[in-house]
Amino acid sequence: VALSLGVPGFAWGGKTRLARRYKPGQQMIYQTAIKTTVKVSSNPEGLKALLPPLPTSLSTRQRNTITVRSVSAEGVAEVENRFDRFEFESNLIELLPEDMRESAAAAQDEFSKQLDGQTLSVRYDRAGRLLDFGGAEAALQQLDAQLREAAKQILRVFLEQMGGGALYPDHPVKKGEEWKLKLDAPPSGDHPFWVEGENTLRFVGKTRHLGIRAAIIDLHFTNLLRPSLDTLRRDGAFVQLQTQGMGLDISVSGEGKGRVLVALDDGRILQNHTTVRQTLKAEMTKTTGTNLPVDGPLSLRIASETQLQVEGGDRPGR
Repeated sequence: VALSLGVPGFAWGGKTRLARRYKPGQQMIYQTAIKTTVKVSSNPEGLKALLPPLPTSLSTRQRNTITVRSVSAEGVAEVENRFDRFEFESNLIELLPEDMRESAAAAQDEFSKQLDGQTLSVRYDRAGRLLDFGGAEAALQQLDAQLREAAKQILRVFLEQMGGGALYPDHPVKKGEEWKLKLDAPPSGDHPFWVEGENTLRFVGKTRHLGIRAAIIDLHFTNLLRPSLDTLRRDGAFVQLQTQGMGLDISVSGEGKGRVLVALDDGRILQNHTTVRQTLKAEMTKTTGTNLPVDGPLSLRIASETQLQVEGGDRPGR
């Protein structure tokens, strides 16, 4: 019994236990590439011209050293994430007026320099779910407002994937078995959305990655995000629409699929190849006698596709 409890990847009767077990002092190195493309559409077509210039292509390449600093009695892990190398690119500069390009390029370069060598403090719960992170505020402030939130969300996606949240089953699984996990979450300070979703996972089998025994897991998820009412009420544009007899409905729907390699000894992520597609939809509907200038509601859609490629391994000498 003692041996089986100490080795979460051990198989019982053809089944395998997959669980995240943080170990203080453990280090991992990750090489990550994230690329996001964006398309904007609106009804009427000219509505999108009222938006400030938005980047339609963003990418990062980075090398990170992850160190588990401590684990509380409740299983919350305090993790240090150091950016040993960070490169950030977007096409926002070429979309800006010529007199703004030089300053935007300088800000983008400064953002990369600020994160290069920067260490983030990250907290995960015992299931690997991201609780919060800090340390990137100064770097994010270097970016124009159009890029700041996008860059923050890219960082968030990366940190979520490092933890492996909404991945591990609550029971031993056999080869070919599927399980589902809810993705529901309330708004938080740095993510003011209600989240509803579900992750469907399948234990494909076992392999070795850089000499480490690993489980192969295929995943597919769907989610729906809606901004909290408190967030909308603080937005001046939303209040102005209400006074003009207009309603505003905002949602972000998404889905993703990929394959993850998980270490059998403690559940740490070894590899992650995932594609995520999301669509932000904003519709302004008539609530009183206001005449709309087009058939149907005024609408704006921002569709994005993000490809995530993560390669990880134990730190040499560890």
